[in-house]
Amino acid sequence: MIALVDMNCFFAQIEQQDYPYWRNKPVGVTNGKLGSTIITASYEARSYGVKTGMRLKEARELCPNIIQAPSRPYRYAAVSTEIMDALFSITPTVEVYSVDEAFLDLTACQSLYDSPQHIGFLIKDTISQVSGLTCSVGISGDKTTAKFAAKLNKPDGMTIIAPWEAEERLSKEDVTELSGINKGIARFLGKYGITKCGDMKKVPMSLIAKRFGNPGRRIWLMAQGRDPEPVITTIKEPKSVGHGKVMPPGTRDMNTILTFFQHMSEKVGARLRKHHFLSDTFFIGLKTPLGWLGTKQKIYNATDDGALIYDLCKQFIKSRYSGEECGQVQVTALNPTHHKQQDMFVDESYKQKREALNTAIDKINERYGEFTVAPTRVIGRSEMPNVIAPAWKPTGHRKTI
Repeated sequence: MIALVDMNCFFAQIEQQDYPYWRNKPVGVTNGKLGSTIITASYEARSYGVKTGMRLKEARELCPNIIQAPSRPYRYAAVSTEIMDALFSITPTVEVYSVDEAFLDLTACQSLYDSPQHIGFLIKDTISQVSGLTCSVGISGDKTTAKFAAKLNKPDGMTIIAPWEAEERLSKEDVTELSGINKGIARFLGKYGITKCGDMKKVPMSLIAKRFGNPGRRIWLMAQGRDPEPVITTIKEPKSVGHGKVMPPGTRDMNTILTFFQHMSEKVGARLRKHHFLSDTFFIGLKTPLGWLGTKQKIYNATDDGALIYDLCKQFIKSRYSGEECGQVQVTALNPTHHKQQDMFVDESYKQKREALNTAIDKINERYGEFTVAPTRVIGRSEMPNVIAPAWKPTGHRKTI
């Protein structure tokens, strides 16, 4: 027995809760005050046709009274953490799938509860008590069917699909209705006459496995309500720690580009230090109309210092940039580890001073807000709002914004 918890319009719902006069009104959350794209919208706004990813200008044409709410990532992450922590009171096996979704393995807990309905309502009540928010819950015998069930009765719904009914229930659904099957996979399946989940049994598992490997085997089983993937509770070490930002279209001004690079360098450095990582290899990139202009730079001594990372960015600009239009910057620490071999000839006194300085800055910024103390270029970068990392988790190194 597996449940999928899906918060309803999570960001917008938090905004309506924190600002009561926005309740029952159309709200569109954007990335900061200057954000031009809808991150998520309340159901009142969605009733006008407003969708995630839509430009704010287009949303206003559909819904002139839409309220623009600048996103508050730290608030959303804090509420999510409270919700995820509360779910452990129901079962010890919880997979935080995203900032607003979680899988619960209830198999070993069934004897503690009266019925699947009892568990579903307990989940909803638990979330309501800790956050005051509503959610939709899907319950079935596997992760994919549970996720499919959760979206059937939104908002504030609950759907139960018994494991022995899953295959028949999914059989008439488009394969793209299942999480993980995108348009590219659907095109491949379509070549063999597979458009509905029920069509999957027309071909052998080996056909899809030959094209997609183990994920293909899983897809074949998913369509029959037999997703074999368990609820995953372990968090793997990161393969990279990076930050990027979109710049004004057509940016050529060197000072602006360097400001963005320093901002990203300081964020990467702070995040490495927070989770006790070091890296000796960094990707530095600029996105131009012709694609990415980038480089991987390896240094002798692994670092978590934003100033040293920014030096790499300046070297990159000096050697590779020729005045092209730019729309985005990216700074990424590759293969971060907790320990790196240090050069015996490194200036220890300088290293110790920088570590002490960074420790003091991190403490101040953690207490008073990000970039309260920072290089002059970076202070007051409110027009560069934060976002929640796609791989956000409430514990460990992935709790990042």
